[in-house]
Amino acid sequence: MNRGVGPAGPVIAIASGKGGVGKTWLAVTLAHAMALAGRRVLLLDADLGLANVDVQLGLDPTGDLAEVLAGRCPVAGAALRHPAGFDILPGRSGSGALSALDEAGVERLLAAVGEAARAWQTVLLDLGAGLDSAVRRMAAAADTLLVLATDEPTSLTDAYAVLKLHRRDRAGGDARVVVNQAADRAAGERTWRTLDRASASFLGAGVPLAGVIRRDPRVPEAIRRQTPLLTRHPTCPAAEDVARLAAALAG
Repeated sequence: MNRGVGPAGPVIAIASGKGGVGKTWLAVTLAHAMALAGRRVLLLDADLGLANVDVQLGLDPTGDLAEVLAGRCPVAGAALRHPAGFDILPGRSGSGALSALDEAGVERLLAAVGEAARAWQTVLLDLGAGLDSAVRRMAAAADTLLVLATDEPTSLTDAYAVLKLHRRDRAGGDARVVVNQAADRAAGERTWRTLDRASASFLGAGVPLAGVIRRDPRVPEAIRRQTPLLTRHPTCPAAEDVARLAAALAG
């Protein structure tokens, strides 16, 4: 990504291929964990057309990504600060214009991500589910791609597809797997090994494990209450796992 002149913080994209595996929840919780560790973090809701970070957190934004892409507002002007200490650039749910960005629109989106990377220490991109061209362009432009998967066969198949296309779009890029909703650490590692073996066999190289998030009943409870998990249950197993992931990414 061409971010222009000046230092830029890392851009970390979170993808899944398949919806419903906890991608937005992980993006929110990871942003919170990084903020608690002292980093200035922007969570950019890049799920074009089906954005829901604001819904998950019970927010009512006045600015959003659509305003930025239309040139009516800079990223810093549209971002809002969550009480937990991280910033959010909301998307716009149900926006046909965002869900069908043309090439020029995708370039404006990448420019906005570059603008954000120069203003914040870390930018997290909550990518949309699926493998359309805009999602692939953003994944390839990120410094690190976290591919979220569960042990469900459809999730594994879709996660492998994301890894395969990322290798094609950005050979040598930094892609890692995060296993969500694992029964325990060992079960999560078994799920990762399935993807690692497939990647090694068919793509020429394995894929590192970034982290395992254990299944935790407090996660859906916090989502229902539209409250970050690290605020409501900061010492629960899933919270500990995300904090460990945040530390590993910072390190």
